[in-house]
Amino acid sequence: MTSARPMVELTRESRIGAVRSTTVAGEVPRIDLADFAARRDEIAEALWDAAMAVGFFQVVNHGIEPARVREAFAMTERFFGLPDPVKAQYPHRKADNVGWESRAQVRPSTGTPDQKESYQITRPRMTGLWPAESELPGFQAAMLDFESRCWSVAMRVLSCFAHTLGFASDFFAAAHDPARPDYQSTLRLLHYYPVDPASLGAAGLWRAGAHTDFDCLTLLFQRAGQGGLEVCAGKDLDNPVWTPVPPEEDAITCNIGDMLMRWSDDRLPSNFHRVRTPEPGEYLGSRYSIAFFAQANRDAVIAGPSGKHAPISAGDYLRQRVAANFQAAGGAPGAVR
Repeated sequence: MTSARPMVELTRESRIGAVRSTTVAGEVPRIDLADFAARRDEIAEALWDAAMAVGFFQVVNHGIEPARVREAFAMTERFFGLPDPVKAQYPHRKADNVGWESRAQVRPSTGTPDQKESYQITRPRMTGLWPAESELPGFQAAMLDFESRCWSVAMRVLSCFAHTLGFASDFFAAAHDPARPDYQSTLRLLHYYPVDPASLGAAGLWRAGAHTDFDCLTLLFQRAGQGGLEVCAGKDLDNPVWTPVPPEEDAITCNIGDMLMRWSDDRLPSNFHRVRTPEPGEYLGSRYSIAFFAQANRDAVIAGPSGKHAPISAGDYLRQRVAANFQAAGGAPGAVR
């Protein structure tokens, strides 16, 4: 199933461009998920208000212990510490958008490669892509456990949006069922390369150019002292104003993705964000982050309550979105699904 309409998301992403523009202080709403069952209605209202306002929010008391997050970051650092020839044994597989890549993602907003490497995990599609136990003992088990915990948090949050949109509370959990072979939610480990002081201010140098996410909901874990994430909360893409989202160990930063924006008939905004290059005097070393992308199963059909957009399968939707963000051989944008 495909959409008959052109994807306006790609036009938006190209339009925002690579201009550094203005950065101002601001706050991303912070929402406590403690006593979720008893406070469900209150939490759902707070999440909806935050999502409607800026599309970004942070959740605390989310149920993933800090020790688990620290372990995931330790494993992430160990993976990226492997020699490139070893990581290259587990290459980014374009058909499934899994595995390791380095400086391969080119944002339509910048036209230049993001200065990072990533390793993407999607449960049913990892054959031949896990490092051997001799290379990274315990890595596969730790990452699958962490991915499962992220899924649980994401489904709790999405159940609140489902209720407000008029869907059954388990609507999105069914659409993201990890037991199905077409499951495509992804855990992405990220390493942004250290910055050479001589390159500061160079045109086209971005850790991650301005973009929106393709998924329904993103959970982002940041490491203390390794900032750079900024969100554009306004609608003026010609004169964007950016707000920093400082890393905090106890909080998961969440944002609405393009899938959920479409599923909500554009009521919930999928807003632009970026990871800027450090400024003079700031930390220039490696930056690590971990993102969980709640992406509906390939066969799930994205169709909003009012039918504003033509129905499209989640598999087709992601094929179109990811194709615009990775280079094929020869440097031209190419399909990766």
